[in-house]
Amino acid sequence: MKLAALRQLPGVIASALVGPDGLPLEAHGEGSEVLAAELAALRSCTERANRRLGAGDISRLAFTSERIEVVAVTSGPFILGAAMLRGSDTRTTQQTLARLALELRDLPVSPEPGA
Repeated sequence: MKLAALRQLPGVIASALVGPDGLPLEAHGEGSEVLAAELAALRSCTERANRRLGAGDISRLAFTSERIEVVAVTSGPFILGAAMLRGSDTRTTQQTLARLALELRDLPVSPEPGA
């Protein structure tokens, strides 16, 4: 229940916590499973670009579309994010995500297969 704090925030329609394997550990709201899958894909693409550019690790992703705004943060191998109605104030959600990211440091990480 790591994402419980996001469920009551104004404008949040979906939230997801994605593990190191790209699978959702927790998801809430309409479209949350899709959000989880896309967060995993976005992280993979941006990490590849950052490696090629020598930009370092990603700590935050955000984008706005015609209908929603997505904000996400990373914590080690985890990514957690929220989809919000477009035009919503994202500050409280971003602060909550940052606080939750700190809590994720305590989650155990399974070793990669073959490691």
